[in-house]
Parts: sequence; structure tokens; C-alpha cells
Amino acid sequence: MSKRPKYVKPEHREILTAQVLASKRISPNFVRVTLGGEGLAGFTAMGFDQWFRLFMPGRDGSLKLPTSASSLGWYAQYLMMGKEHRPLVRNYTVRDYRAAGFGEFGSTAELDIDFYSHGDDSPASAWASGATPGDKVGLLDEGITYQAPEHTEWSLLVGDESALPGIAGILRSAPRGLEGAAYLEISHAEDKQELGEPEGVRVHWLVRTDPRAPTGALVTDAVRRAELPAGGVYGFVAGEQKLAAGVRRHLVQDREIPKADITFTGYWRVGKAAG
Repeated sequence: MSKRPKYVKPEHREILTAQVLASKRISPNFVRVTLGGEGLAGFTAMGFDQWFRLFMPGRDGSLKLPTSASSLGWYAQYLMMGKEHRPLVRNYTVRDYRAAGFGEFGSTAELDIDFYSHGDDSPASAWASGATPGDKVGLLDEGITYQAPEHTEWSLLVGDESALPGIAGILRSAPRGLEGAAYLEISHAEDKQELGEPEGVRVHWLVRTDPRAPTGALVTDAVRRAELPAGGVYGFVAGEQKLAAGVRRHLVQDREIPKADITFTGYWRVGKAAG
């Protein structure tokens, strides 16, 4: 059996330009920025946990974008830019996408990004909070990581706040007959969102009320206590680095789920926020 690649890449990759159409706080810890503009005509929505690199203005306030879209090319060009001119680059997930003609703010395609604030003044979170219509950004599509093998029948989705947009995309894109469970840890009850999950998927919200509690402890414990099928489980785990690694280790060692049937990604780590 051939090994599945970690990513399903888009057929065509280029650094697109887009502009802010709207920015609003949708819950205590989330800011939603909507992008649009003619540049999004080159974006192909793949659904699920589709992620991209977001290029925001650099220290000098200007937006200088690489011209190469290859994995090594854009980064080499980025490093060659002066520190004052380099764009701020972070990875984000498509929270929602509306094709041209079906948007809320105009005639172009629209893409929503949910920014989670880790309670710090990280540059990306600050940019999202202060974004105004007309602000320019760049996007480089990187594809999707959620790949449930055909021999699995039940999906386990696990994550913290940073994984909420990706898991929401997976549940929205999943076949309506999908069965499984999603465990999501958040720090405020009002950060819960409508996810559009299939009827056969049960969503568990775990609210971290103790600010001193480590991120991921609640959701990790919940997964350890969860009743899972004896076989045919596909795991998707994302969020804080220790959370992702710890849950994967439990699924492999204690639940005997094959490593190949688990996708796990550390989006950020304690002491270094994702934003």
C-alpha cells in the first residue's frame, strides 16, 4: 500500500492578492476577517481543512509579496527582503468561502478567516483586530490535510481553539452520512459556533474555565475517556503542539489505531502563540 502524502496540494499555486471587505469580533476570542477582490478569482476552494499562507503588511506598513509560489522559492525571496519590508506571514484555515455572485459584501468571491486571540498582542491578532476595508493581503494556497482512508468508517476530530476553523470546515464538507465525534476545547462558552456537522457526528464542547489550566488538558482527558469503535477509526488532531502529539500517542499506543490513520498537526506551542 502506497503511503498517503501529508497534503493534498492544489493543482495550481500562485500568490494571490486580496483585500479586506469586513472585520468583526464574532465572539469573545474570535475576530472574523472577510477577504475579497478580483484577485480571489484564482483561488480554488477545496473544502475540509484547506489552509493557506497569509501575507500581511510588514513593519513599515507596506505589503511586499514574493513572486515565486514554490515552497522554497517564496521563502528564499522572503528572507532576502529587509526585515522592515518583509511581510508578516502566518498560516490560517479557510473558515468559509463564497463563490463570486454569492457573497455578502460584493460581486467577487469571498473568504472568511477566523483569528483566535491567545490573550497576547501578537502581530497577526493585532492586524486582524485593526483590519479595515481596503487593506491588502496576499494568499498562497497549501491545500488540505484531512484525508480519511477508504478503509475507515468513523472520524475522530480533536482540537483546541486554533483548530476550530479547520474542524468546522471538515464537518461542513464531510459526506452527510459521516459518523464520528468531534472534541473541541475552548476558553469561553460564547466561543461555540454552529458547525453544520453531519447528523452522525456528535460535537463535544469542552470549556476551559480555569485560566491557569494548560491548553489541551480537558480535551486530552475527554478523548482518553471516550468510547471509540474497536476499529475503522480515522483521527484528525490539531492545535497546540503538546495536545496534538499527546492525543496521537494515546490513539496509537492505547487505542492501537495505525499511525497511517491519524493526521496530526501542531499549529502552535505554549509560549509561542499562533497569531
